[in-house]
Formats: sequence, structure tokens, C-alpha cells
Amino acid sequence: MTVLKRVGLGFLVVVLILFALIGLLSAARGTPVHSVMVAGQTGAPPAVDDPLYAQTIELHAKTHIEAGNRVEVLRNGNETYPRIWKDIAAATHTVTAQMYYAMPGAVADSLAFHLMARARAGVRVMLLLDAFGSSSIEDQWIGTLRAAGVRVQELRPIHWYSLDKAGNRSHVRAIVVDGKVGFTGGFGIADKWQGDGQSPEQWRDTNVRFEGPAVMQLQAAFAAAWAEASGELLTGDLFFPRAGFDSVGPTIAGLLHTAPALGSTTAERFLALSVVSARKTLYITNSYFVPDDDFRRMLTDAAKRGVDVRVLTAGDETDVMMTTYASRARYEELLEGGVRLYEYKPVMI
Repeated sequence: MTVLKRVGLGFLVVVLILFALIGLLSAARGTPVHSVMVAGQTGAPPAVDDPLYAQTIELHAKTHIEAGNRVEVLRNGNETYPRIWKDIAAATHTVTAQMYYAMPGAVADSLAFHLMARARAGVRVMLLLDAFGSSSIEDQWIGTLRAAGVRVQELRPIHWYSLDKAGNRSHVRAIVVDGKVGFTGGFGIADKWQGDGQSPEQWRDTNVRFEGPAVMQLQAAFAAAWAEASGELLTGDLFFPRAGFDSVGPTIAGLLHTAPALGSTTAERFLALSVVSARKTLYITNSYFVPDDDFRRMLTDAAKRGVDVRVLTAGDETDVMMTTYASRARYEELLEGGVRLYEYKPVMI
């Protein structure tokens, strides 16, 4: 090997190490918010049933919470996918879908079947796939969709000159049918989400199907990502029908749309406000539960003031064992502080 080649190879190795360090530091950094300062007559943050709580959440976390929604909790794939296929099959105007994770298999084939059928029927169908999370999807699968009239876009393609930002992925799962019905949750387009969340090689996830004003917020989240990927900003009553803002049910709901960012994020502020505002119960499900020093203190403070704080996280059945080890390293501190911890045993949660 010539000297020039050795220098070039050494430079490449150094660059790759730097990118890896940048990614590690970015993933391991703590959050800027270390406490919540409360000033006012009561000396406490507003409770969740206080109108000021919803107003504060909207100001700090850009999440509009309002009544008028109908929400159905769907556990695992066997409750989720049949409802999605049925609603897509009934679409008459639009279907918009954004997915972080997608892999070849029965679920991907079912999605393609229903999207293509609606596109051929004259429905405007749009599919947005994260370039990293959906990298296993074959070009032929996408080509077949496009040939049937489905518009498919790739979000945040990965290039050598943007490797330092490769971790800025969009993990959004969003399906909106006719601007009236929305689905979101942890599911992806992969066969491991099928079943009841109990059998080997399955994943346990909770999803929601909902109607009402919150659907408009989910559609707006899709529109923001579509604008980034395609340059087109969606508007008009085809995507945002006037009836979509009407009250249809009894549930108060809102959509928290988050994205990787520098500094304090909407998700961080939402969580901090929710933890300190809890009065009776605080139940958290998180498959990668590694709160920093400040959020651990917020959780134990909530437990000490009488809140029933419970955390359900992944155990040995996980796709990132290092995260489970990091989580367990803080169990003793949290348990001593009154937080109740549970690991989901059957499969990955």
C-alpha cells in the first residue's frame, strides 16, 4: 500500500470515528430542563383537570388539547392492522401514511394491496417512508405502488456529507383516512408487529384509532414531513375537511408531534410538565427507559408527594440490550425513591 493510500485510509477512519463520537454524545446527552419553577398563588403546577394545564401544555409543547374526540385503544397487531385495512378500503378521497419502520413481508404486502386498490379507484394516496427505518423495503415494492398511482416519497435520504445528522430520524407512525380517521402508536410495517404481543419474535405495542379534531393535528404532522420530502405543502378541504374539526366524541385529546432538535424540545417540556403536574397517578410505558439525573429526581419527587408512579419497560426481550443494562443501573435509586418498576417479560415491548 502506498503512503498516499495509507494517509487517505487513516483520514477516513478518523472521520468515521468523529461521526461515531458525535452520534454517541448526541444520544447520551442530558436534557436542558433540570427543574420546573412554579410561581403563583397555589404554589403548585396546574392539575391535569385544570384548564390552565391544557393551556400551559399548548404554550410550552405546541400541543393543542381539546374535547370532541372518539378514541379506541388497539393492542398489538391483531387489533390494529384489521382496523387499518378496513378504513383504508373505505377511503373515498385521501389516504396519507407516514412510516418510520418498514420491512418486506405480509404486512407490507397487505399495505401495498390496499393502497394500490384505493389509488386505482381514484383516491389520492400518499406514502412517506423514512430513508433509514425503511431501508429494507425493496425498490420493486415501491415501483409497484407508484405504477398503481400511489405517490411515494423518501424522508431524509442518507448521504456521506450528512452522516453527522443521520440520527435525526422521524419515528412518526401516522395514517389518516379522508381527514376523518387517524391511526398512530408504535406499530410499523413489519411482520413482528402481528399477533397478540405474547408469542416469540412478536413485538408488544399499543396503538390508537381516533376521530375528531385531533385527526387534523395528525394530518398536519404528515403535511410537515411531506413538505420536507417533496417540497409540497398540503392544504385545502380535501386534506383538512371542515367536518374534521367537529366534535364527534367525549374524549379530550391532543397530538404531541416531536422531532430531534437542539436545546429543549417539545417532548422534554411536555414530559416535565406532566410529571410535576401529576396528583394521583403517573403511568409510563417506555421501551428505552433511561431518564437522566433530573428526570429521575422529578419521578421520585412525584412518588414522595403521594403520586402512584409506575414504569413499564423492556426486559431481557429487547432489541437494544445495552439500553436495558443502562436502565437497570438506576433501578435502585428509583425504587428507593418510591417509583414502582416493571419489565415486560414475554417479548419486546
